[in-house]
Amino acid sequence: MTTSSYEERTEPAEKSPDGPAADAASRTSGASGASGASGSSRPPGPSGASRPPGASGASQADSPRSRAYLLTAGLALALLAGCLLSAATGAYGIPLGDALSSVQHRIGLGGQALDRVGESVLWNVRLPRVALAVLVGASLGCAGALMQGVFGNPLAEPGVIGISAGAAVGAVASIALGLTFFGNWTITVCAFLAGLATVLVVYALSRSGGRTEVVTLILTGIAVNAFAGALIGLFIFFADNAQITQITFWQLGSLSQATWPKVLAVLPCALAGLLIAPFHSRRLDLLALGERPARHLGVDVERLRIVLVLVVALLTAAAVAVAGIISFVGLLVPHLLRMANGPGHRFLVPGSALGGALVLVAGDLAARTVAAPAELPLGVLTALFGSPFFFWLLRRTRRKQGGWA
Repeated sequence: MTTSSYEERTEPAEKSPDGPAADAASRTSGASGASGASGSSRPPGPSGASRPPGASGASQADSPRSRAYLLTAGLALALLAGCLLSAATGAYGIPLGDALSSVQHRIGLGGQALDRVGESVLWNVRLPRVALAVLVGASLGCAGALMQGVFGNPLAEPGVIGISAGAAVGAVASIALGLTFFGNWTITVCAFLAGLATVLVVYALSRSGGRTEVVTLILTGIAVNAFAGALIGLFIFFADNAQITQITFWQLGSLSQATWPKVLAVLPCALAGLLIAPFHSRRLDLLALGERPARHLGVDVERLRIVLVLVVALLTAAAVAVAGIISFVGLLVPHLLRMANGPGHRFLVPGSALGGALVLVAGDLAARTVAAPAELPLGVLTALFGSPFFFWLLRRTRRKQGGWA
């Protein structure tokens, strides 16, 4: 009876498909048969072998989640502190307590207003600039995380593959040609259309055999950046002096022209993209398994790519329309967060928005104060710090893949 019982339990495992799962099932069935033969029917006690794995799995599941909560809270607090410090620091010094008191006074929570000059500096110069830095940084950071998830490539970023330059071409064209058909929205609309066309071209050219090649992606970005630079040079040739000044602003990247109307102009585009992006985090996690497994799990891969490509174009256009070309934020921030908490997009997408906003607020504060009274272009500053990081990332990726030959 014992032999018969063992054979009956092991026979289904022998007929199962080959592979690790079948071997595991066979070993489990064999162990069950042996247990039945020995007549042992005692349930596992509190100290049985089944408890530690479950407890270990629960602790492993809770650890990344708690780490994500801590990182999110830390980023939010750091961003709040950076915004307050940036609002209080500059050529006209405003004590941090006085700045907080003025904010409380404006929103009706007590406090006290500053003097006439202090109020003007804080509310007409500093705070619009801080708000714009938060929106632009969050847009670029989130766009970088989405690009890397959509392409399945750690080197994807709107600036590296030419989307920022393409959006800048649209903005520069609207300035040089004097287009005003959408009023204050003209530059944003032109940047959006040009950025959308650029991202579609890059996506089409970098795909080969159902996957995105790293080398093709980078070379396509080089070609798009070169072509965009040629178009910008052509518009500069035909522009007048006032238009050349504005175009130079786009090329260097800066928040020096920040005003509340510009904040309100970019706010709908940035908020729309930032609100849509987190809802696709789970699908991006499934897409990271590969296109075929994602399809088997119910993900419409092509629809997901198209939607997120539109979101990336919207976020990039919103940032470029008010700040010019600011590169490497979308490349650096998602990688730092991925190193800290892993590749899960449920934290990575909103975390990259918070991290991007923090990086740009800190970068703008450094641009205003490092060479005071002069002001460094923000795009130049981010490129100075982002380029070495990109070079390190390129070598690290190549070493892990064993070369790209």
